[in-house]
Amino acid sequence: MKTFKRWLYLTHRWLGIGLCLFLAMWFFSGVVMMYVGYPKLTEHERLSHLPSIAPNAMLSPAQAFARAGEAGPLRELSLSAGRAGRPMYQAWFEDGRRIQVDARDGSVPARADAAVALSSARVFAGPTVALRHEGMVDEDAFTHSRALDRHRPLHRIALADEAHTRLYVSSVTGEVVRDASRLERGWNYLGAWIHWLYPFRGTVLDTQWANIVNVLTILGLVLTLTGTVVGVLRWRFTRPYRSGSRTPYPGALMRWHHISGLLFAVITLTWLFSGLMSMGPWGFLRDPGPTQHLARMHGPALQVQALTATPAALLEQGSAFVHGSDGIGREAGLGRKDSAVNAHVPLEAYGKDVRELRWARRLNQDVVLLVQASGALRMIRSHDGAALSFSDLDVTTAAARLFDAPLLRTERLDHYDLYYYDRAPHTMLGGRGKPLPVIRAVYGDPGETWVHIDARTAQVLGRTDVNGRLRRWLFQMLHSWDWLPLLQRRPLWDVVMVALSLGGLALSATGVVIGVRRLRERARRGWRNVSDRPG
Repeated sequence: MKTFKRWLYLTHRWLGIGLCLFLAMWFFSGVVMMYVGYPKLTEHERLSHLPSIAPNAMLSPAQAFARAGEAGPLRELSLSAGRAGRPMYQAWFEDGRRIQVDARDGSVPARADAAVALSSARVFAGPTVALRHEGMVDEDAFTHSRALDRHRPLHRIALADEAHTRLYVSSVTGEVVRDASRLERGWNYLGAWIHWLYPFRGTVLDTQWANIVNVLTILGLVLTLTGTVVGVLRWRFTRPYRSGSRTPYPGALMRWHHISGLLFAVITLTWLFSGLMSMGPWGFLRDPGPTQHLARMHGPALQVQALTATPAALLEQGSAFVHGSDGIGREAGLGRKDSAVNAHVPLEAYGKDVRELRWARRLNQDVVLLVQASGALRMIRSHDGAALSFSDLDVTTAAARLFDAPLLRTERLDHYDLYYYDRAPHTMLGGRGKPLPVIRAVYGDPGETWVHIDARTAQVLGRTDVNGRLRRWLFQMLHSWDWLPLLQRRPLWDVVMVALSLGGLALSATGVVIGVRRLRERARRGWRNVSDRPG
């Protein structure tokens, strides 16, 4: 028993010396990330900075792609003026090719050079803001996201605005793909950059970054577990020590480390474990699920040669209701019962503020989504511009064909719940746009797949299986406390999260000081002359 205790103490001591600084860093940076997230260009920001579509003299998709010598089935097709203010069709073909085609003359532009990047930044920032091209980067502290891989290298543009914003422009498409203010950049060095151990990214250790995070987290769990056992063993629950205290440590630092360890061990273990779950370590809880057959639900892929209506014709024809999301990623349920808005707006007025056109295949029809700066959207038929909407029955009937598995049931969500909810734009999972209402389709496959489908546009928004729902509890719930009754009662959520974080910070910070003192004592007395006594 004595040997076991000795190794328990030694394991906790030396892991603490090596890891307490990481734990302190994680607790502090976690609080920062509650309010300043890793830089990203949200959908609302992107749309609000795009110029309105001026459809005159634009070719139809069929005409533009014929001139470009391109044809074939499409996964996605959109039209916007993000590249230097010039309207461009962005196409993603079924064979994996992604190309741009100029909507005015059908030309295929070259990769974006510095002049194009500056023009795109000018469109984004406005005509009165001074710009400076700072060169090109493949990846830096604020562009680690894998979503940017297809845009690299990136042009970096500095704006002389009040926020001292830095823009990153794709060298492939010429569009702004990320913005980061000086406030975001500064706080991120104390927030997401150290929380996710990004100093290891972009170095010779880049390929091992995930393994480094996983191993350090597991060692942190061992440190906390051994410390909890040691703390319980050293605490006198019934008979106090001769000093009258229930902790044996006379010094204030060790005493508070002991007490804070007992008080905050559970939350420390919880956050370390849930942080590990966020990484999906070594394939844990990852399941590709059944094959999704979108063609069965929506029909054959878009054929660009069949899209003969010009943007002008699409914007000029018809009138109906406008349905859409307000495009602003607020905290789930905070005074907002439904993220969708309904307003009777004449198409002529609506068309003046359209920032993007998106062609899609929905329930065996070719449709166009007209998207405003706010994110509000309108769905029309692609061949004549007539307003189009789907019933719940239409969506449900089509959803039954999505998988080779029986459709067990569907339900309509008009409000967010534990598995479908929105978060603030700056958070890791926020800013993605979670429209309401949605249809949740539940399938009888081995993975118990759920699919969320936009009830108005029939777009498949995402899917989750039993592993994904478990990961939601083990990561989002335990790590960020994404529990709607708490999120809906801010600042209660903030108070709870900050108080627990400060407790964990006190535990780890006292451990850092104790570790430094231990090392100094070793160095001063000689490594072999200092006993390995407990504490």
